[in-house]
Amino acid sequence: MALRMSCLGGLIQRQKPYLAMIAIQLIGAGSHLLSKAAFNHGLNTFVFTFYRQAIATAVLLPVTIFVQRTGAPPLSPRMLSEIFLFALLGITLTLNLYGVGLHYTSATLVAASVNTIPVLTFVWSILLRTEIVSVGSLPGKAKLGGVLACIGGIVTVIVYKGPQLHFWDRPQGSHLETEHGSLRGNQRWALGTFLITLCNTAWPLCVVLQGRFLKKHSFPNLLFTTLLSAFSTVQSFFVALAFERDLSQWKLDLNGLVTVPYCGIVVSGVGYYLQTWCLHEKGPVFIAMFSPLSLLITALLSGFFLGEEIHLGSILGGILMVLALYCVLWGKNKEEKARKEATTEERSREITLEEGKSKILPVEEGSSVELEMEERKKGEIQGEAEFIILNTK
Repeated sequence: MALRMSCLGGLIQRQKPYLAMIAIQLIGAGSHLLSKAAFNHGLNTFVFTFYRQAIATAVLLPVTIFVQRTGAPPLSPRMLSEIFLFALLGITLTLNLYGVGLHYTSATLVAASVNTIPVLTFVWSILLRTEIVSVGSLPGKAKLGGVLACIGGIVTVIVYKGPQLHFWDRPQGSHLETEHGSLRGNQRWALGTFLITLCNTAWPLCVVLQGRFLKKHSFPNLLFTTLLSAFSTVQSFFVALAFERDLSQWKLDLNGLVTVPYCGIVVSGVGYYLQTWCLHEKGPVFIAMFSPLSLLITALLSGFFLGEEIHLGSILGGILMVLALYCVLWGKNKEEKARKEATTEERSREITLEEGKSKILPVEEGSSVELEMEERKKGEIQGEAEFIILNTK
């Protein structure tokens, strides 16, 4: 009996990362669906972003004060200004683009577009010279092919809507449009897709820049996240005030009262914690591999609960985006394995002595070899940070 319990406990322990990633994808799908439902019922997207960030800050601030009450690093005006810009680009801008884009399109499209984030992160890494691509190698070709597939998926979704696919019966008249309304709907769809693409382009750029910042300053993650959230709350307030002066629109109905705490606490709190744990246990590639699951869950539930129309263009574009994701991940994984093998061989260099015995030479502190190892380790950590999928959306 004890042996069975031990085996069962070991099995559960091994399955924890998989269960955590499934939970993360469910949380992400829930965020898309609840946000879309709230926007459909009249919640202002800019007001939503402010409330969401305010709740996240209210949760993070006391925890950070308790944890960082001693030993907090000094903050120079330059560091604060950089964090302020990170919050503006990586949270305030992206969340507001996400909100308007989701309002104009569908939860399914937004879930599909998440698969482009690792690909666009890879593109920014090349442009900023934090990553080098070997075009002649198979992994390099796979990653470049992933970039092309990603571009193809985005273009397909924007320019080709295609016929509607019927997977279930819907009430008659729920999707009837006049000729003028159809044209307007197509324009809104194209604009929404464009805004989502901008959002998914700005977010990876910010992640790459944040990786450089954290590598340079060795900043505590919790304090960094809290400062980002606090700055974003202030920024989002002024953005919402600029776009919505009617105070009656700032009142939350039942949908808003459910959606705002869910996104502020569950998505930004529980989801971030689970993702960080999985990143530590399994690495960034393992996390990214589960991203298409959120698309599947969202596509199934959005049609059932929200009555969203699913068009052929969204399906084809989503397939290309998922293909792009796995091409880049496969190439990234192959290169990481080769890099780790090379590092292992370097660390275990042996010199054959005259007696025929082998001796592993220790690496002296402060030597060029040790410094090179430290730089590689920092580069690996930065690479992991750049491949985080579950953003603050």
